[in-house]
Amino acid sequence: MSDSLNAPEAPRSAAADAAEPVSSHVPGVSVRQSRAKGEPRFPDGPKADPAGSHFERRIRSFQPRRSRVTAGQADALQRLWPKWGLDIDGQHVIDLGELFGNDKPVVLEIGFGMGEATAQMAAGDPDTNILAVDVHTPGQGNLLNLADQNGLSNVRVGNGDAIILLREMLRPDALDGLRVYFPDPWPKKRHHKRRLIQPEFLTLAATRLKPGAIVHCATDWEPYAEQMLEVLAAHPDFENTQADGGFSPRPEFRPLTRFEGQGLDKGHVVNDLLFRRVPHQQQ
Repeated sequence: MSDSLNAPEAPRSAAADAAEPVSSHVPGVSVRQSRAKGEPRFPDGPKADPAGSHFERRIRSFQPRRSRVTAGQADALQRLWPKWGLDIDGQHVIDLGELFGNDKPVVLEIGFGMGEATAQMAAGDPDTNILAVDVHTPGQGNLLNLADQNGLSNVRVGNGDAIILLREMLRPDALDGLRVYFPDPWPKKRHHKRRLIQPEFLTLAATRLKPGAIVHCATDWEPYAEQMLEVLAAHPDFENTQADGGFSPRPEFRPLTRFEGQGLDKGHVVNDLLFRRVPHQQQ
C-alpha cells in the first residue's frame, strides 16, 4: 500500500546501501553493517531485481524506495522468506494451491506499505489467502514479521512487479479478488500515464480474475478517485457494486490505517471503489 498520506522517505545514501542485516538484533534498531561489493543484501531473502532484464522496459506505476531495514525486519526476511516469500521473476507459472498449501480463495493485494492493514485483514478472514505484492523491502520484512507474530498462515509476500506476476505467473481465473489501496497518485499531469488503474491494466487483471471476483480500490487523492471510477465504469469486464454507479462506503474488512486517520483528521476525503468481474458470457 503506497499510502499517499504518508510523507515520502528520504533517499538512501551510498553508505546506507552498503548495510547488511545481522542475525542478532535489538527490535527497532536499523541494520548498519558493511558487506562486500556484489554480495546479496539478504542471502536468503528477496532478490534485488527478480525479473532482471528478461522483460521489456516500460513505464512503471511504482517507484522503488530504498530505506533502512530494521534488524527485526531483516531477521524476518532471512528466516521467513524461503517459507512465505515469492520473487516475481516471470519465469514460471505459480500453483497457488501449492504456494498456500490449501485451495482457499486467493486475493491479490498490490502495494501494501508496511503491511499492518494486510495483517489485520488476514487475521479477520483466515479462510481467504492474501498474496501481497510490493517492492519496499522494509515493508516486506515488517509484514512477514507480523504474520509470524500473529500466526497468520494465509499470507504470502511477493517481491517485484505485479504486472509481470499477472501476465506471466498466474493462470486464467486464478484470483478471487484484487485490492489496490492508496496507490501512488502520480499527481503531476505528465505523470498520469504512470498510474496503475488504466484500461490496459484492467484488461490484464480481468483475465486472471474469476467471474464475480471483486476489484477493491481506495485512494485519498480525489482526482485519481474520479479517474478510477471513470476507467472502471467504462471497462466491459467490470460492473459497479453500487446501484447508483458511484463510490462505495468503506467496507468493514478494510482497516482504517493510522495514515488514513491522520488524513481524515486533516479533512482529506478517502474514496473506495468496489467493482465486480462480470461473467465471461457477458463480454
